[in-house]
Amino acid sequence: MIAITPRPNGRKWGTVSFASTLHLGPVLDLLLADIPPRWRAEVRLGLQEALVNAAKHGNNLDPNKTILVEFYIVNNEHWWIISDQGCGFDPAGPCREDCVGRSPQEQRDCGRGLYILHQIFDQVHWNTDGTELRLCKQVRSRGRLPLLS
Repeated sequence: MIAITPRPNGRKWGTVSFASTLHLGPVLDLLLADIPPRWRAEVRLGLQEALVNAAKHGNNLDPNKTILVEFYIVNNEHWWIISDQGCGFDPAGPCREDCVGRSPQEQRDCGRGLYILHQIFDQVHWNTDGTELRLCKQVRSRGRLPLLS
């Protein structure tokens, strides 16, 4: 089940919570509603990776645990705060974004998803417990074009 806090007219924020699952299509559609079309494929990949990590690695796919996503827009920055009910992880540990050049198996075992997040989002931050992820995407940036189209 998905619980959505409706966004009042004119407000650029909201929340959604759902039981741990890998069936993320409806949640992703909701979270991408305000993303310009040229950035949607890229941001969808990043958000899917973050939500899969929260459900699978954070909550161990326990349907009794939920994932909470707060999302908002400030100027040209789109923010998502993803929280799980797991025991957390050390984002500064050995499996960070340094997986380039490793074999595909090594990448799967050592932070390929974290690498993807750092490539897609302009800001990637975890809380000290490793149970909350803050992602930011600047969609009006002139610095680069989308990685996916």
